[in-house]
Amino acid sequence: MTKSPNESTSGLLGDAMAHVSALVRGEVDLARAEIDQNLRRAGTAIGLLVAALVVALTALNVLVGAIVAGLAEAGMDPGWAAFAVGVVLVIVAYGFVQKGLNDLKLSSIAPSRAAANVQRDVEAVKGAANAK
Repeated sequence: MTKSPNESTSGLLGDAMAHVSALVRGEVDLARAEIDQNLRRAGTAIGLLVAALVVALTALNVLVGAIVAGLAEAGMDPGWAAFAVGVVLVIVAYGFVQKGLNDLKLSSIAPSRAAANVQRDVEAVKGAANAK
């Protein structure tokens, strides 16, 4: 028994819809996984920013201690030592802030691989449609 043209066309359309559905599900799963990974990285970046804040507050404490010690003592040796420590802590805090801000940029969170896959799939479908 042969199939009628309507049955084969509907079968082809059904197969095509099943493939498109599977493709979309796969891309959605990939996007979810990529966003999850990027959000974890953003969590680490937020942790770095918190660490920078703690270090910056410590640096401010040391710098204030350095100013007080510098003004209190005429010799200024202990104060300059505290001042040098404070400057080093400020430099460390600056490094934490820069790293944290770079990791939190929106482009590092967006699912770029999934977007590239979707674009490639669209081009493949267009190519297949133009070939017919």
